[in-house]
Amino acid sequence: MEHWSDYLRFATAVVVILNPLGAIPVFLGVTVHQSKRRRNQTALAAALTVACVLLISLTAGDWLLRLFGINVPCFQVGGGILILLMAIAMLHAKSSRTQQTPAERRAAGEQDSVGVVPLGTPLLAGPGSISTAIIFAHKATTWWDLGVMAAICLFGAFLVWIVLRLAQSIGTYLGRTGINILTRLMGLVLAALAIRFMTDGLLQLLPGLTGK
Repeated sequence: MEHWSDYLRFATAVVVILNPLGAIPVFLGVTVHQSKRRRNQTALAAALTVACVLLISLTAGDWLLRLFGINVPCFQVGGGILILLMAIAMLHAKSSRTQQTPAERRAAGEQDSVGVVPLGTPLLAGPGSISTAIIFAHKATTWWDLGVMAAICLFGAFLVWIVLRLAQSIGTYLGRTGINILTRLMGLVLAALAIRFMTDGLLQLLPGLTGK
């Protein structure tokens, strides 16, 4: 990492892309018939899934890129486009199809356990968060960098757990309108991060764009 601001950008990206507040309506919908204890177990399963997906992406992402012969600048552009699509969906206060399709939402209501799929992944830790973890992992130059980013991933999972455990109270307090407003604000931040990813990738792929 070049600067502490990179850690801050990664933390912001993780929290915004996970968007646990935006997952509250889905969480309440698929756990409507569950007891409080069962709902808390579902929230924990979702948080643990998020932690596992992010940590695996952080540590094994670079190896996967090399396996498929994909260079990081290309992945930055592709990942940036994907994240931008998610941001646009968030600006409309909707869940992106890259996270969960209508068919998956319908199937979720029929499943006995929904903490891992579709809540943990792909709704929370989906393609966008995986792409973000891989892109930032490539910037790590020391074990300290990876350790800090792993801690940020665990913090994101912890935040998911807290928000989902308090989903009913938060949903009642904010209401659908309040959640939509916060989702749109996070979508705006996410769009800016997506443009940053694409710009960094394009400048490496096409250095002539700098005019030098």
